[in-house]
Amino acid sequence: MIVELVYDPDCPNVDLARAELVRALAEVGLEPSWRERRRGDADFPPELERFGSPAVLVDGEDVTGAAPATSSCCRVYDGARAPPAETIARALRRAIRVTAGT
Repeated sequence: MIVELVYDPDCPNVDLARAELVRALAEVGLEPSWRERRRGDADFPPELERFGSPAVLVDGEDVTGAAPATSSCCRVYDGARAPPAETIARALRRAIRVTAGT
């Protein structure tokens, strides 16, 4: 399973997204480990340009199931500034089930 945090360098909500990600990983019993993808870095994958900031991806899919944006933008999650831990945990559990073949 690949977990990524996609964000703009000036995103005011990236720290909150990190905190929610740590909570979600702990909730499902996984180590707090993910790949950070900062827009503008030399190794930033072009296919991630379509995700607003901050975005949490599990195996390349946005944890909210939202369709990709047409351009980079700030994200708001039902009034929250980052994807909630519960939403991230749900996506992690789905990925664990897929990996386990159930």
